[in-house]
Amino acid sequence: MDFKEILDKLGEIFKPVIDILSYPVFNLGKTEFTLITILSLILSFVALVYISNLIRKLLVTKVMARYNIEYGIRQTYGYIFRLFVLTVGTLIILNSFGINFTTLGIVVGALGVGIGFGLQTIVDNIVSGMIILFDQPIKVGDRVEVGEIVGDIIKIGGRATTIRTNDNIIVIVPNSEFISKMVINWSHNDRRIRIKVPLGVSYKEDPERVRRIVLEVANKNDNVLSNPEPFLLFTEYGNSSIDFTLLVWSTKYVDRPAFLQSELYYAIFQRFREENIEIPFPQRDINFRNELEIKKDGEQQ
Repeated sequence: MDFKEILDKLGEIFKPVIDILSYPVFNLGKTEFTLITILSLILSFVALVYISNLIRKLLVTKVMARYNIEYGIRQTYGYIFRLFVLTVGTLIILNSFGINFTTLGIVVGALGVGIGFGLQTIVDNIVSGMIILFDQPIKVGDRVEVGEIVGDIIKIGGRATTIRTNDNIIVIVPNSEFISKMVINWSHNDRRIRIKVPLGVSYKEDPERVRRIVLEVANKNDNVLSNPEPFLLFTEYGNSSIDFTLLVWSTKYVDRPAFLQSELYYAIFQRFREENIEIPFPQRDINFRNELEIKKDGEQQ
């Protein structure tokens, strides 16, 4: 049996399957869709998505990385280029399958009514995602606070943005939240943030001496920036203490300001103990009256 006979035999065996796959399912304009056409169309779009993701990854990690572009900006440009590749690729695929764009436009227009009512939230999030990509109020790597959620942005998608909190919890936030609500971006311009450390000392202490000691402690901490330099703010005369607020700048503890506060509190407490500076605590005088005396007072009235 030669090769041609083998092919003919296989053709006879798989003929029913080929006939089923070649059976017309529906027509879109002048284009006839069979199961083979539909499967080929699906595989083409899967390949397009894979190729677009591969190109985006190469741009972000290889090409743009050579020019020292900030990682968040690289991610944004990579996502925009991916959308461009997907759009052009989709047009090419549809054209290669002979799909009439006029007919397709009518179908899309008909579906638009359903999308407007049923998928309004999804469309809103997608449009918000495009605004975020082009306007860049946030970007990957930023430290943000939206509502009660505080964390670092690790991904900006077409529909939602992914945030990682300090507890390593991943939160998926719809893109519309960043457009319609107030968002605090702790690192929009740079990674420097100012951290406040409230403290108080006894009224018998010299404020100038307190300022000198506290600033010495702050300047010795490696995580406190020297520019802008630390500053001790005299805030008020409290009920049992004179109150100050230490203002320091840091780049390391953008996502964990409480950690730097803790380091400074430990160091300040140690220095205050060494310098015999008193840290006061609230005191209250409570007067008790004898119950018999209260009764006598009542009888006399």
